[in-house]
Amino acid sequence: MKLKTVQVRMFRNILDSTVVKIDDKVTCLVGKNESGKSAFLNALWRLKPARTNPTFYIPDHYPAWLEKRHRNEGINQKDVTPVEVCLEWEPADVQHIEKRFGQGVVTSGTELRLWKSYDNKFRWDNGCSEGQAVKNFLSKCSLPTKAKSTYAAFSDFEALETKLSEDMAKSAEAPDDLKLFSNAQAALKALFGKNQSFDQTTWEVAAPRLPEFFYFADYSKLPYSVKIERILKESNLDDGEATARALLKLGGTEDEYMLNPDYERRKRELENVANVLTNDINTYWSQNPDLRVQPDITQQTVRNNQGHQSVLDEMRLRIWDNRHLLSLPFTEHSAGFQWFFSFLAAFSEYEHRDPPVVILLDEPAVGLHAKAQADFLRFIEERLTKRCQVIYTTHSPFMVQPGKLERVRLVEDCGKEIGAVLSSDVLSRDRDTLFPLQGALGYDLVQHLFVAEHNLVVEGTSDYAYLKLLSDFLEEKGRTSLDPKWSIVPVGGADLIPTFVALLGNHLKVTVLVDSRKEGNQRLERMAKDGYLEKQRIIIVGDVLGRKAGDIEDFFEVDEYLKLYNKAFGKSLKAKDLKGDDAIVARIARFEGVGRFDHGRPADYLLRERISVLPKLSEETLGRFENLFKRINITLGE
Repeated sequence: MKLKTVQVRMFRNILDSTVVKIDDKVTCLVGKNESGKSAFLNALWRLKPARTNPTFYIPDHYPAWLEKRHRNEGINQKDVTPVEVCLEWEPADVQHIEKRFGQGVVTSGTELRLWKSYDNKFRWDNGCSEGQAVKNFLSKCSLPTKAKSTYAAFSDFEALETKLSEDMAKSAEAPDDLKLFSNAQAALKALFGKNQSFDQTTWEVAAPRLPEFFYFADYSKLPYSVKIERILKESNLDDGEATARALLKLGGTEDEYMLNPDYERRKRELENVANVLTNDINTYWSQNPDLRVQPDITQQTVRNNQGHQSVLDEMRLRIWDNRHLLSLPFTEHSAGFQWFFSFLAAFSEYEHRDPPVVILLDEPAVGLHAKAQADFLRFIEERLTKRCQVIYTTHSPFMVQPGKLERVRLVEDCGKEIGAVLSSDVLSRDRDTLFPLQGALGYDLVQHLFVAEHNLVVEGTSDYAYLKLLSDFLEEKGRTSLDPKWSIVPVGGADLIPTFVALLGNHLKVTVLVDSRKEGNQRLERMAKDGYLEKQRIIIVGDVLGRKAGDIEDFFEVDEYLKLYNKAFGKSLKAKDLKGDDAIVARIARFEGVGRFDHGRPADYLLRERISVLPKLSEETLGRFENLFKRINITLGE
């Protein structure tokens, strides 16, 4: 069966979660700490847990601020249903029902509604057509001709059984009719077996096919060492021990092999388990692909209450790091790795179970680096969703998939009067709740900002305007312009250029055009030395101009740039007013007695008046821009 909706009521801080639609593959619950995400998963887990046996318990789970009040008001809290789900009958489920009751009893899209109360009892509405089941049953029965029209009107089995009993009593003097009624009643009893109703019988068919809920949280992590015999023989295990049992059974390992008195046989079985896990780690743990699982067997002597000694096998888990040529106890590795490895082991027990489990992950991968979280999302898509539905909670932007926001459900605690509420509507959520979504979208935007293969990073929009306008003009004249492969990217400030290169230079082909300031250029040169980009891709304006200092504005003749400046600011500066030989923008600022001026306004004027201004530019100006474009284009092949 496929889980379609969940509604949680009166559980911890959830009064009514509202009906929450569950995605066929992955549902992501996003919210702040203590918002109700874990409470939602815990309530759902208790519907039909895959391992251990958690139950609903009023003192622990009923909303604390309402429990006493409701009890005083006479509310029977045991009848309160903290979890309700709708499950869609899938083709395999329909076959089991139709095998019992015939075709048409379950129509396409029919859902089973299921409730579990605080006394841990089920209620259900099977959604099946009892009338069609009665019709199918009667079509196989032979009844007296005169009774057929009467029986054709029945739509429930209880009334049908009552009518058969009545007609049998009336037919004592008509043996042929009595036989037909008796045969029909016997067939009806055979159809239901020990059950007394259609509802109970459909539940008997449905119950084994309900998905179990496999819940995994941080406290489910593997311990460093476990006693093998106890883990395999005892049923009362905590979550960490249950994970260890899953590890021991990984790869189809039989209990008798692990308990075999032959040490070599036991050791080989553990190595087989290690090989399976090592392969998964190499596939989905990109942080360090040089790790290898090394389970080991040690023997521990213990004394029982009678003073007798016995020797017990103990499994200890170590991880060999081929990069650093050492092994460490499993528990001395990072918390993120411990979680990931433990989940691999625990999930192995349920990966191929039929019917498939629904996987509930409470704050998965919280200790993982952002790249490792991306690996885990890939693991969910490639492995978990092949057979299972996955519901997980998070407040990490890196655990939200920007391209699949339809899977996200926001969780917000609205206070004692309303409680925690889940919704797919982002319009009414507060900023803190939305932060993981905003972070995910922001990260995705940055990753896809540079959509071109070749990117020319410049300081600001004025640089962009000058380069674009002069390149287009030179191209019209049949002269050297920027290659059309370039995407010009202004980053909003010279200080931001090294940051952008550091973030994206490893993944994209980036050329940087910078002015002649020493501080920023030194940082870029260090980045080139560290391998973030090739040194040839750092183009310094002063080097192209053949002078010590220079900005993009210095590619213009002084008089030509002053015309742009004067028009933009309503000034009347002349070349003779400017002193020094440094960058023209520095000389203008010095003359005006300001620290700096808005460089964008002259560029904006050129953009608006390009038709009249560009044709009047001197050959010297055009030649300088042409040389710059040649220098930039050379880096395409580097």
